Amino acid sequence: MFSKSNFTWMLIGILVIALGMFLMAGGKSADPNVFNANEVYSKVRITVAPILILLGLGIEVFALFKK
Repeated sequence: MFSKSNFTWMLIGILVIALGMFLMAGGKSADPNVFNANEVYSKVRITVAPILILLGLGIEVFALFKK
């Protein structure tokens, strides 16, 4: 059975995943006819956000297997 500690770690994992998804979400362009590569290929969207999502999934696995 899960303890309070497991649920706390699960909540932390969900919050980390949500933060990663928020950082990966696209912004609205002022002009849809202009392609801005700096917005699409920023380091936050390409590197930081996926790392946070994978870290959150790792935390979820840890929360499930923690005794």
